[in-house]
Amino acid sequence: MAAGFGLLGLSPQTLWAMTPRELAAALRGKLGPRMSGPLSRSDLSDLLERYPDRARR
Repeated sequence: MAAGFGLLGLSPQTLWAMTPRELAAALRGKLGPRMSGPLSRSDLSDLLERYPDRARR
């Protein structure tokens, strides 16, 4: 959700109407070829740090 809303600026309706393949293509278009494969552990950690599921206490 953070990628769809934050990076791509999609509305909730647009995000939830997309297929996973469409979302992946949109992210590749925004981020370039580095999104062509699965996330590395360090990329996942970076995303979790930047876009936590919950507010920090």
